[in-house]
Amino acid sequence: MIKNRKGEIIVTNEKQNKFLEKLYCTVGGRKVLRFLTRPFVSEFVGVFMDSGLSVPLIKKFVRSSGIDTSQYNMIKFRSYNDFFTRTIKPEKRPIDYDRNHLISPCDSKLSVYKINNDSIFRIKNSYYRISDLVKNEFLARRFMNGWCMIFRLEVDDYHRYCYIDGGEKTDNFFIRGELHTVNPIALKKYNIYKRNSREYTLMHTDNFGDVVQVEVGAMMVGRICNHHKEYNFVRGEEKGMFQFGGSTIVMLFEKGSVIPDRDILENTSAGYETVVKYGEKIGVKG
Repeated sequence: MIKNRKGEIIVTNEKQNKFLEKLYCTVGGRKVLRFLTRPFVSEFVGVFMDSGLSVPLIKKFVRSSGIDTSQYNMIKFRSYNDFFTRTIKPEKRPIDYDRNHLISPCDSKLSVYKINNDSIFRIKNSYYRISDLVKNEFLARRFMNGWCMIFRLEVDDYHRYCYIDGGEKTDNFFIRGELHTVNPIALKKYNIYKRNSREYTLMHTDNFGDVVQVEVGAMMVGRICNHHKEYNFVRGEEKGMFQFGGSTIVMLFEKGSVIPDRDILENTSAGYETVVKYGEKIGVKG
């Protein structure tokens, strides 16, 4: 279930949810899933989505998803992926530059969880070890008693993401895995944050301490496109983008570094995700 920042319950992608229910919750669907989640399938689809043959899919997708095209720079797209990674008009996603404000890196549905003493966090009644997420026990221990923020993007969201603050980052670390959808329905059957392909970096930020950001690939999203390796960045600068499909960003914050906004914490506690936008305030400096 999802709420906006006004506290209103909203419904998104009902048709997609029904399809995923059949795919993940039936015997036949899971047989198909074993094939669809192989990386080579996602890579093949990626080649098609990069080609001019995929252009006819754009208009149909815009209609079915109800995308407000007035928010975007709608150029003559060369492929579906060219459209999928379209840029938004800057005035539609203003960046909050207050150094004490934590901003969202992307358009998404956000859930926030406290990391307990065993470095385990809970998402939709499933438990996930941070050490499994980053495959690094030492790094995982650093975030004990901190915050884990889950930003889930759906297919109609803006699929570019930005840096949440100024600072410097390490190189990107890629972990290959099976590619599953990040829709909550999938969480009933699979620990997707452990099995999916993902890429993470450690960011030394100016105002929020050390932060780990993990980009998680979803079904039919074989490519996570980060722009920089080791790099000095500024708040609001574009960090990267996902190509074709829904995806997820997971951010880990150290103890005492941030205080998430109350409405987001209350929504998560009640079982709701909160709609947030690229560059908007979601918390304050701890």
